[in-house]
Amino acid sequence: MPADRRTVQLPAGTVELAGDLAVPRSAAAVVLFAHGSGSSRHSPRNQQVAAALQEAGFGTLLLDLLTADEERVDERTRELRFDIPLLAARLTAAADWLGAEGAAGLPLATFGASTGAAAALITAADRPDVVRAVVSRGGRPDLAGTALARVRAPTLLLVGGADTQVLALNRTAAGQLTGVSEVSVVPGATHLFAEPGALEQVVQRTIAWLHRWLPPRAG
Repeated sequence: MPADRRTVQLPAGTVELAGDLAVPRSAAAVVLFAHGSGSSRHSPRNQQVAAALQEAGFGTLLLDLLTADEERVDERTRELRFDIPLLAARLTAAADWLGAEGAAGLPLATFGASTGAAAALITAADRPDVVRAVVSRGGRPDLAGTALARVRAPTLLLVGGADTQVLALNRTAAGQLTGVSEVSVVPGATHLFAEPGALEQVVQRTIAWLHRWLPPRAG
Protein backbone atom coordinates (compact mmCIF):
# COMPACT_ATOMS: atom_id res chain seq x y z
CA MET A 1 0.00 0.00 0.00
CA PRO A 2 1.55 3.40 -0.99
CA ALA A 3 2.66 5.47 1.98
CA ASP A 4 3.83 9.01 2.62
CA ARG A 5 7.39 8.53 3.89
CA ARG A 6 9.69 11.03 5.52
CA THR A 7 12.56 11.27 7.95
CA VAL A 8 11.61 13.38 10.96
CA GLN A 9 13.32 15.16 13.84
CA LEU A 10 11.07 15.43 16.85
CA PRO A 11 11.60 17.15 20.20
CA ALA A 12 11.98 15.12 23.38
CA GLY A 13 12.98 17.21 26.35
CA THR A 14 16.37 18.79 25.67
CA VAL A 15 17.17 16.65 22.60
CA GLU A 16 15.81 15.91 19.15
CA LEU A 17 15.24 12.33 18.05
CA ALA A 18 15.51 10.94 14.54
CA GLY A 19 12.72 8.81 13.13
CA ASP A 20 11.31 7.32 9.94
CA LEU A 21 7.59 8.02 9.54
CA ALA A 22 5.46 6.21 6.95
CA VAL A 23 1.70 6.75 6.78
CA PRO A 24 -0.35 4.94 4.09
CA ARG A 25 -3.40 6.66 2.66
CA SER A 26 -6.49 5.80 4.73
CA ALA A 27 -4.27 4.48 7.53
CA ALA A 28 -6.20 2.92 10.41
CA ALA A 29 -3.67 3.99 13.02
CA VAL A 30 0.01 4.69 13.56
CA VAL A 31 2.30 2.20 15.30
CA LEU A 32 5.10 3.78 17.34
CA PHE A 33 8.13 1.50 17.66
CA ALA A 34 10.46 1.28 20.67
CA HIS A 35 13.50 -0.81 19.76
CA GLY A 36 15.38 -3.00 22.17
CA SER A 37 18.71 -2.63 23.90
CA GLY A 38 21.64 -1.95 21.61
CA SER A 39 19.42 -1.63 18.53
CA SER A 40 18.19 1.28 16.42
CA ARG A 41 15.44 2.28 14.02
CA HIS A 42 17.44 0.47 11.32
CA SER A 43 16.92 -2.91 13.03
CA PRO A 44 16.13 -5.39 10.23
CA ARG A 45 13.55 -7.14 12.42
CA ASN A 46 11.60 -3.98 13.21
CA GLN A 47 12.00 -2.84 9.59
CA GLN A 48 10.41 -6.11 8.43
CA VAL A 49 7.54 -5.78 10.87
CA ALA A 50 7.01 -2.12 9.95
CA ALA A 51 6.90 -2.88 6.22
CA ALA A 52 4.25 -5.55 6.79
CA LEU A 53 2.19 -3.18 8.96
CA GLN A 54 2.31 -0.53 6.25
CA GLU A 55 1.10 -3.09 3.71
CA ALA A 56 -1.75 -3.90 6.08
CA GLY A 57 -2.78 -0.25 6.25
CA PHE A 58 -1.02 1.01 9.38
CA GLY A 59 1.33 3.95 9.66
CA THR A 60 4.65 3.39 11.44
CA LEU A 61 7.20 5.55 13.22
CA LEU A 62 10.56 3.88 13.72
CA LEU A 63 12.45 5.97 16.24
CA ASP A 64 15.92 6.18 17.77
CA LEU A 65 15.35 6.80 21.47
CA LEU A 66 19.00 7.82 21.97
CA THR A 67 20.88 10.55 20.11
CA ALA A 68 23.99 9.70 18.09
CA ASP A 69 26.23 10.98 20.92
CA GLU A 70 24.30 8.95 23.49
CA GLU A 71 24.57 5.86 21.31
CA ARG A 72 28.36 6.20 21.32
CA VAL A 73 28.38 6.48 25.11
CA ASP A 74 26.02 3.53 25.44
CA GLU A 75 28.25 1.35 23.26
CA ARG A 76 30.91 1.71 25.95
CA THR A 77 28.83 1.72 29.12
CA ARG A 78 25.62 -0.15 28.16
CA GLU A 79 23.81 2.03 30.71
CA LEU A 80 21.39 4.15 28.72
CA ARG A 81 19.75 1.20 26.99
CA PHE A 82 18.47 0.11 30.42
CA ASP A 83 17.41 3.59 31.55
CA ILE A 84 13.71 2.76 31.24
CA PRO A 85 12.40 6.10 32.63
CA LEU A 86 14.48 7.98 30.03
CA LEU A 87 13.36 5.75 27.16
CA ALA A 88 9.72 5.91 28.25
CA ALA A 89 9.77 9.70 28.59
CA ARG A 90 11.13 10.03 25.07
CA LEU A 91 8.65 7.56 23.63
CA THR A 92 5.82 9.48 25.31
CA ALA A 93 7.18 12.69 23.79
CA ALA A 94 7.07 10.98 20.40
CA ALA A 95 3.46 9.93 21.03
CA ASP A 96 2.60 13.55 21.87
CA TRP A 97 4.35 14.77 18.71
CA LEU A 98 2.45 12.26 16.57
CA GLY A 99 -0.84 13.43 18.00
CA ALA A 100 -0.01 17.08 17.44
CA GLU A 101 1.94 17.07 14.18
CA GLY A 102 3.10 13.73 12.81
CA ALA A 103 -0.23 11.95 12.39
CA ALA A 104 -2.88 14.12 13.98
CA GLY A 105 -6.27 12.48 14.28
CA LEU A 106 -5.07 8.89 13.96
CA PRO A 107 -5.23 6.39 16.84
CA LEU A 108 -1.91 5.19 18.20
CA ALA A 109 -0.46 1.78 19.10
CA THR A 110 2.95 1.14 20.63
CA PHE A 111 5.23 -1.75 19.64
CA GLY A 112 8.18 -2.53 21.88
CA ALA A 113 11.00 -5.03 21.52
CA SER A 114 13.19 -6.23 24.39
CA THR A 115 13.66 -3.32 26.85
CA GLY A 116 11.63 -1.12 24.52
CA ALA A 117 8.53 -3.07 25.56
CA ALA A 118 8.72 -1.50 29.02
CA ALA A 119 8.82 1.97 27.46
CA ALA A 120 5.87 1.04 25.21
CA LEU A 121 3.82 0.00 28.23
CA ILE A 122 4.75 3.05 30.32
CA THR A 123 3.71 5.32 27.46
CA ALA A 124 0.41 3.45 27.25
CA ALA A 125 -0.07 3.91 30.98
CA ASP A 126 0.79 7.61 30.84
CA ARG A 127 -1.35 8.32 27.75
CA PRO A 128 -4.40 6.08 28.29
CA ASP A 129 -6.62 8.19 26.03
CA VAL A 130 -4.10 8.09 23.19
CA VAL A 131 -2.55 4.61 23.06
CA ARG A 132 -5.20 2.14 21.93
CA ALA A 133 -3.14 -1.07 21.72
CA VAL A 134 0.28 -2.40 22.74
CA VAL A 135 2.40 -5.18 21.24
CA SER A 136 5.57 -6.52 22.85
CA ARG A 137 8.02 -8.66 20.84
CA GLY A 138 10.41 -10.68 22.99
CA GLY A 139 9.95 -7.89 25.49
CA ARG A 140 10.74 -7.15 29.10
CA PRO A 141 7.37 -5.89 30.31
CA ASP A 142 8.47 -6.58 33.87
CA LEU A 143 10.74 -3.53 33.62
CA ALA A 144 7.63 -1.32 33.41
CA GLY A 145 7.13 -1.96 37.12
CA THR A 146 4.08 -0.42 38.74
CA ALA A 147 2.98 1.12 35.42
CA LEU A 148 1.68 -2.31 34.38
CA ALA A 149 -1.39 -1.94 36.59
CA ARG A 150 -2.22 1.38 34.87
CA VAL A 151 -2.17 0.08 31.29
CA ARG A 152 -5.69 0.14 29.85
CA ALA A 153 -4.80 -0.60 26.23
CA PRO A 154 -5.20 -4.22 25.05
CA THR A 155 -1.72 -5.74 25.22
CA LEU A 156 -0.25 -8.61 23.19
CA LEU A 157 2.92 -10.18 24.62
CA LEU A 158 4.71 -12.16 21.89
CA VAL A 159 7.43 -14.48 23.16
CA GLY A 160 9.48 -17.28 21.68
CA GLY A 161 8.75 -20.69 23.14
CA ALA A 162 12.48 -21.38 23.54
CA ASP A 163 13.07 -18.03 25.26
CA THR A 164 12.15 -19.59 28.58
CA GLN A 165 13.36 -16.94 31.01
CA VAL A 166 11.69 -14.09 29.12
CA LEU A 167 8.54 -16.19 28.71
CA ALA A 168 8.33 -16.60 32.48
CA LEU A 169 8.80 -12.85 32.98
CA ASN A 170 6.05 -12.13 30.45
CA ARG A 171 3.61 -14.47 32.12
CA THR A 172 4.25 -12.82 35.48
CA ALA A 173 3.85 -9.36 33.95
CA ALA A 174 0.59 -10.38 32.26
CA GLY A 175 -0.79 -11.18 35.68
CA GLN A 176 -0.17 -7.56 36.72
CA LEU A 177 -1.94 -6.06 33.72
CA THR A 178 -5.49 -5.07 34.61
CA GLY A 179 -6.75 -4.64 31.05
CA VAL A 180 -7.14 -7.12 28.21
CA SER A 181 -3.89 -9.02 27.60
CA GLU A 182 -2.63 -12.16 25.92
CA VAL A 183 0.67 -14.03 26.06
CA SER A 184 1.22 -15.43 22.56
CA VAL A 185 3.97 -18.03 22.26
CA VAL A 186 5.78 -18.69 18.97
CA PRO A 187 6.80 -22.38 19.24
CA GLY A 188 10.53 -23.05 19.05
CA ALA A 189 11.51 -19.40 18.64
CA THR A 190 14.38 -17.85 20.57
CA HIS A 191 14.72 -14.26 21.77
CA LEU A 192 15.35 -12.65 18.36
CA PHE A 193 12.85 -14.84 16.45
CA ALA A 194 15.63 -15.72 14.01
CA GLU A 195 14.27 -19.20 13.24
CA PRO A 196 12.67 -19.77 9.82
CA GLY A 197 9.11 -18.46 9.84
CA ALA A 198 9.25 -17.13 13.41
CA LEU A 199 9.24 -13.44 12.58
CA GLU A 200 6.50 -14.03 10.03
CA GLN A 201 4.36 -15.40 12.86
CA VAL A 202 5.14 -12.26 14.86
CA VAL A 203 3.95 -10.16 11.92
CA GLN A 204 0.74 -12.15 11.42
CA ARG A 205 -0.20 -12.09 15.10
CA THR A 206 0.62 -8.38 15.42
CA ILE A 207 -1.55 -7.46 12.44
CA ALA A 208 -4.41 -9.61 13.74
CA TRP A 209 -4.19 -7.91 17.15
CA LEU A 210 -4.14 -4.42 15.67
CA HIS A 211 -7.02 -5.21 13.31
CA ARG A 212 -8.99 -6.48 16.29
CA TRP A 213 -8.58 -3.30 18.32
CA LEU A 214 -7.90 -0.74 15.58
CA PRO A 215 -10.04 -1.84 12.62
CA PRO A 216 -9.27 -0.52 9.13
CA ARG A 217 -11.00 2.65 8.04
CA ALA A 218 -13.64 2.43 5.35
CA GLY A 219 -12.74 3.72 1.89
